Amino acid sequence: MSQNTAAFLYLISSVLFILALRGLSSPTTARQGNLFGIVGMVIAIATTLASPNVLSYTTILIAVVIGGAIGTFIALRIQMTALPQLVAAFHSLVGLAAVWVAAAAFYAPEAYGLGTRGAIPAGSLIEMSLGTAIGAITFTGSVIAFGKLQGLISGKPLVFFGQHFVNLGLGILLVALIVWFASAQPPLAFWLIVGVSLLLGILLIVPIGGADMPVVISMLNSYSGWAACGIGFTLGNPALIITGALVGSSGAILSYIMCKGMNRSFFSVILGGFGGETDAAAMDLGDRTVKSGSAADASFIMENAASVIIVPGYGMAVAQAQHALREMADLLKGRDVTVRYAIHPVAGRMPGHMNVLLAEANVPYDEVLELEEINRDFPSTDVAFVIGANDVTNPSAKTDPTSPIYGMPILDVERAGTVLFVKRSLASGYAGVDNPLFYRDNTMMLFGDAKQMCEDIIKALE
Repeated sequence: MSQNTAAFLYLISSVLFILALRGLSSPTTARQGNLFGIVGMVIAIATTLASPNVLSYTTILIAVVIGGAIGTFIALRIQMTALPQLVAAFHSLVGLAAVWVAAAAFYAPEAYGLGTRGAIPAGSLIEMSLGTAIGAITFTGSVIAFGKLQGLISGKPLVFFGQHFVNLGLGILLVALIVWFASAQPPLAFWLIVGVSLLLGILLIVPIGGADMPVVISMLNSYSGWAACGIGFTLGNPALIITGALVGSSGAILSYIMCKGMNRSFFSVILGGFGGETDAAAMDLGDRTVKSGSAADASFIMENAASVIIVPGYGMAVAQAQHALREMADLLKGRDVTVRYAIHPVAGRMPGHMNVLLAEANVPYDEVLELEEINRDFPSTDVAFVIGANDVTNPSAKTDPTSPIYGMPILDVERAGTVLFVKRSLASGYAGVDNPLFYRDNTMMLFGDAKQMCEDIIKALE
């Protein structure tokens, strides 16, 4: 295959990636977007395999079979609740791949058209070192994020005295190592860049609390894209450059949207997040009391309502309650009750987590509305059915200046006629903040497993 033909095919795949990204911006066009992305990737892979520089198709086939088998096994076994952990794990692999590709290019530059060992152009070395640094940071950062999401590491911020100065010192050291590497090209400098970046990735993520995990996931997504982009420059591969830039920029934009949705700056997240669920027993509830009810109470209230807004959260995901929830909603709609779903930008553990779960349960797209679209409707809504959400409905964000979530836009469920709150206990959400909504006069707590509660309400409705 000629170089011009390869460049043209890479351009086509890049256009398809752009169309894929555009399609994924809306649930109604997401399937089409995925199809564009698949076709674009097939073209990019086929073009790369047709390159005259390929030395061993056998080795490539073995790697594809092994990786494909592992990916298929994970895809068949993974639960939707573990999707954030899966995304974090995949980000770590992208970062690690960038490091190994950079190492291969450094030790065998002739194979990549980068000159000879010890005489690699300075520009290529800078590209190589940046891709390596970002990739290594992405790898260890994603591993820590996986540990926090999986519960292997505490979701609370892990901080120590002078942490910011240590990070600053490591950042300055990293820049100095890149300058040394680009000027003298010693192998020691390359591996020191890898080592410092791996450590920096750990120290950047451990102080971020569980409540900021959606921002972390999108941020690491951005890092993985920039790592791929940097390696694309090293390899002279336009498809990798464009794809990496698309992933990097879209992840950065998404991180900004997540921060805006939490009324937090990106730097405040990086410098020390907050979060970590707190047991109810550890809270001082004072003289406050809650009104609790049963599934029968909830079914009676909702079937006699004109409108119901369902607010899903991570508790719904943990209980895998989305299918039972949709069945409950269908029964209510059969009784002429208007049912809609309200989605907060940071509900769940990653951007779009709730949308994916509801789509899996075949909830109609037109019934699922974002915060800006539906928040004004709560005062005219008879019932707000909150299932597993907590922080995104907490009125403290509007009323308590001392609260860590103060200023965060929330779903105004407390303005509905009645609030039915499905939760296992009075424990706080992932931000570690008590929710005064539990004690409002118009709130009825439905204690129990979210899926079981929905199934019991279905039985009562039938």
